[in-house]
Amino acid sequence: MAITKFPQQPPDIQRLPQSQYIDAVRWLPNLSPFQKSLIAASFDADTSTPSLQIHSLDPKTLTLTPLSLWTPPSRISSLKTTHSSSSSCLVAASTASASLHFFRGNPESPVLQPEVSVAGKDFHVGAIQGVDLLDGGGGSEGCLCVGEDGRVNVVDWQGGFRRVFDGNGLVSFSAVKWASPTEFVTGGYWFGLQWWDLRRPGAAVAQFKGNWDRGRSSGVIHSIDIHPSRKHTCLAGGSAGTVFAWDLRMQQQPIILSGAQSSDTMTQSLSESEVWEVQYDYYTKFSKNMSSSRILPAMICSEDGILAVIEQGEEPVELLAEPCAINCFDIDRQNPSDVICALEWESIAMVTRP
Repeated sequence: MAITKFPQQPPDIQRLPQSQYIDAVRWLPNLSPFQKSLIAASFDADTSTPSLQIHSLDPKTLTLTPLSLWTPPSRISSLKTTHSSSSSCLVAASTASASLHFFRGNPESPVLQPEVSVAGKDFHVGAIQGVDLLDGGGGSEGCLCVGEDGRVNVVDWQGGFRRVFDGNGLVSFSAVKWASPTEFVTGGYWFGLQWWDLRRPGAAVAQFKGNWDRGRSSGVIHSIDIHPSRKHTCLAGGSAGTVFAWDLRMQQQPIILSGAQSSDTMTQSLSESEVWEVQYDYYTKFSKNMSSSRILPAMICSEDGILAVIEQGEEPVELLAEPCAINCFDIDRQNPSDVICALEWESIAMVTRP
């Protein structure tokens, strides 16, 4: 693993032990400056029981208080929330048994029950690996979902869906992200990315094949992010510590940020294992004169327990190093100094940057 620099002022780190394995965790809109809330997907290995639960978090005492709970039909495979500043937001949770559920993430509601659920063999077969929600309106079709069956579906808020693509089991998708109300990106094996446009149905309008090792291994894209101000650039993280950006203006020249190598480029690896999630970091400051071709700062978490900020041309900044995997994280859009993480050792970590 590469040696990374540490922040000048280390973040405050609090670990909150849980009684179950945490599969995913996301912030919900704050009720007040003195009360935060989150939604977490858990799995009880002793009873093989999954759950989805809303918690309130007291920033002073750093204690979690369960507010409401729902038991899904199977383990949660992907969890996303909209970044609304209102008292509630939309939540989408997919499962390993190919079902998709929509909720209102309202911490004041005493009951957590899906408003709409979608399932059936016509929808997906096998686990739904990735979902994404469209923020800020943009029509009734606001949810994307992709699966190991190679299907790409767009789902509306009433539970109707339309098939964008069906790989018939010959391909598999593991991540998806909206770029605009009509465009999105999918990711899968061999570090492949596909750019889709709903106005041009039938096939992806652009594709990237990250075949750095010439097919000797099947690297997987686990997470994708797209910054709202630069929709032409896609950030991706996956196997072997790989983090890179795909700029549509230079489609066959990926910008390697960590882990991958090609015949003429080698980048030190921040992590040597799977990068489970990437997000643009709205907290880290960057130059006002930054070129539009420069990649904005990003945060990643990995299987070997690293939470860090990556900035193009700079040494990575390590925020957290755990003896276990960090399964996912989420940056609070209302207060980007606060980051919540799901740890493999049945814990939730709260990282507060100065």
